[in-house]
Amino acid sequence: PLLRENLGNMKTINSSQIVTAIKGVTLHVKSRRVVVTGPRGKLVRNFRHLPVDMSMVGKKQMKVEKWFGKHKELAAVRTVCSHVENMMKGVTLGFLYKMRAVYAHFPINIVITNSDKSVEIRNFLGEKFTRHVDMMKGVTFKSSGSKDEFIVQGNDIELVSRSAALIHQSTAVKKKDIRKF
Repeated sequence: PLLRENLGNMKTINSSQIVTAIKGVTLHVKSRRVVVTGPRGKLVRNFRHLPVDMSMVGKKQMKVEKWFGKHKELAAVRTVCSHVENMMKGVTLGFLYKMRAVYAHFPINIVITNSDKSVEIRNFLGEKFTRHVDMMKGVTFKSSGSKDEFIVQGNDIELVSRSAALIHQSTAVKKKDIRKF
């Protein structure tokens, strides 16, 4: 009889997925280094840390496959495809995060410096200390027009989200009840 615990160790012979380039985008892959070019620019990403095969199938399609992989290893196929799809979306539409300065008593003063490449946060909880955050490469920080609302914008979703996280983490409240402060 086939035991259930033996099924966990079985390997799938081949798992593959195809990513099709959207209109106005060119895909290129060489030795697991993907280059995506579109109207907003060019993004390059290296997937050499993942043991998957990547090849172009025609001019507009890229195939990602894994031979003889276990369940966890097969997850890398879809992960790579999702990253490439995010890169294609970035070079056509771009990514935008909205952030808002929220305060109860001390009005937070946010100054955009270095031609939208860095941020200075002043008067956070009435502190005299000025917090300075540099944006990642290719990311801009602008005012949205609404009061205390700002836009973090760029082509690479990882760099845009990391820049937003750096701003958020710079204003982490220590030694106070975060529900109130």
